[in-house]
Amino acid sequence: MTAVSVKGPDNGSRTVELPDEIFAAKVNVPLIHQVVVAQQAAARQGTHATKTRGEVRGGGKKPYRQKGTGRARQGSLRAPQYAGGGIVHGPQPRSYVQRTPKKMKAAALRGALSDRLSHGRVQVVSGFVDGDAPRTKDAVAVLASALSISGGTLDRPLRVLVVAHRDDELTWKSLRNVPSVHVLTEDQLNTYDVLASDDVVFTEQALTAFISRSSKEASK
Repeated sequence: MTAVSVKGPDNGSRTVELPDEIFAAKVNVPLIHQVVVAQQAAARQGTHATKTRGEVRGGGKKPYRQKGTGRARQGSLRAPQYAGGGIVHGPQPRSYVQRTPKKMKAAALRGALSDRLSHGRVQVVSGFVDGDAPRTKDAVAVLASALSISGGTLDRPLRVLVVAHRDDELTWKSLRNVPSVHVLTEDQLNTYDVLASDDVVFTEQALTAFISRSSKEASK
């Protein structure tokens, strides 16, 4: 297991163990790529559509007689070769969903988390706010401390993924308006968001729930 320091508003000094089966797994780059591509494809709406010559308005009348004009015969001004005509082989509404087994998604997520941890990009905090009321300034200060950023502020290009428990309203309300922070629950954690972030910060409550959930899924 890998020990990680736990930061928090109380500035306490202790560590938490991260299991190797999740945070020291094999980093399979082709698998991670496949899962990320599938996730991005599933996010596509697929509502693009073009009209064929049978769907374009107008063109019901033959533009001129069949013979005797010296021109090529035409049956409609809405044929594809005319401006305003139908589109040939244009995109039609369809689903882009790719089938990705759960075990592949889980393996890709473990690989992404392991890669982040190997570069010191996974942090754990006991909490972001000391008290019962949400406070963005205090939460950002704790986050900056966890990421070893001086000044207590987050630079705009920095992208931080915060994994919080669904019931942790203080964290959600304190960080939801910070531009460089993306907050997810432990059951929403996915490979793409891990790779799209510079750092991943777990709350202790979310980390415990995530490890428990991952262990149960691995035992199935």
